[in-house]
Amino acid sequence: MSATLETLPTTTNGLRDGAFGNATGLTCRECGYDVALGPHYACPECFGPLEVAYDFPDVTREQIEAGPANIWRYQALLPVPTDIEQSPNTEPGFTRLLKADNLGETLGIKNLWVKDDSTNPTNSFKDRVVACALSAAREFGSKVFACPSTGNLANAVAAAGARAGIKTVVFIPANLEHPKVVNSAVYTDSLVKVNGNYDDVNRLASEIAGEEEGWAFVNVNVRPYYAEGSKTLGFEIAEQLGWRLPDQIVIPVASGSQLTKVDKAFQELIKLGLVEEKPYKVYGAQATGCAPVATAYKEGSEIVRPVKPDTIAKSLAIGNPADAVYVLDICRRTGGAVEDISDDEVRAGILLLARTEGIFTETAGGTTVGVLKKLVETGQLDPNLETVVINTGMGLKTLDAVSDQVGAAATIDPSYDAFAATGLV
Repeated sequence: MSATLETLPTTTNGLRDGAFGNATGLTCRECGYDVALGPHYACPECFGPLEVAYDFPDVTREQIEAGPANIWRYQALLPVPTDIEQSPNTEPGFTRLLKADNLGETLGIKNLWVKDDSTNPTNSFKDRVVACALSAAREFGSKVFACPSTGNLANAVAAAGARAGIKTVVFIPANLEHPKVVNSAVYTDSLVKVNGNYDDVNRLASEIAGEEEGWAFVNVNVRPYYAEGSKTLGFEIAEQLGWRLPDQIVIPVASGSQLTKVDKAFQELIKLGLVEEKPYKVYGAQATGCAPVATAYKEGSEIVRPVKPDTIAKSLAIGNPADAVYVLDICRRTGGAVEDISDDEVRAGILLLARTEGIFTETAGGTTVGVLKKLVETGQLDPNLETVVINTGMGLKTLDAVSDQVGAAATIDPSYDAFAATGLV
């Protein structure tokens, strides 16, 4: 029988031996102050964000390739125990990397790939980060697994909690897309709608985390561990490309954590000698109705001003992104950019990906594909270089975005003459 949150064997400091694998502690991203491993997310010196630091062993490509076909093949590079596979989880990851020749031809890109994370257990990349957060919550003896969410995270937390037998409570904006609400409610009876946008929901979660003991909010008090799960996107892309980095990558920006962690993954692979060091460009994608990072990038500013979201791309609708300044730094350092597009262009991006590659993406993916198109048209992205674009979620979650733009070509009587009259022959 698997151990529950309450029965995990612990050491004198409350954590199991090897609970976080090769992680050695937490380090402030602003001032470099070191903090011991624990349910901490803000630096006690400067209140900057904390991230996981490691002492990696020698890791070979062969060792990774011999691992399971999910994110735990990279266990040695994550803040999880060596026995992580024994803990009930949704086993996300190792999703397909598709050669997108049709989309590439349409956009004029010679060598284009789509990393399709819509095939994860709850149909979004959030299953990756939640798996790492769940591992941390177990080690901290948390009694409740929770999150504020724009939808996909709520789906992933609720499903992972059900799989692990842990109580879950998920908080979402009251105006969230109905399919995402249903996709969470099927896994938990503790779904809470909050009047307000994601930033309002996040503030509430932070308040609850400060008041209630034993609550693990995946993107609040266990955020450093949660965020590391996004590194596995970068690991997989490199491995699936034959252990090499792409020349260019386009990533959607909500909090910005995914983009920063993909870059961290590339840097770790270089440091470990698993890929050859080379220049690569990182691009961020936002919808114009919530584009604080893109605005700062275009203004040449280091200050990202919060905005009130107003876009159909609700999974990207975070008006005050936690990792915004780091996104700016990475995109500028690598020679990339942060771009935004209108809601109509988001819809067009959804249809473009579906009708060229047979991938039905949600609004976040429509944003990324639409931004990819704009980057080529404006000369910001080199169409002659190998490019990867990330699709983070399934289109069935955001049907309303395109439901009034698609439909039957005709309604006819059951006869050949009626069909011939449609002009489809």
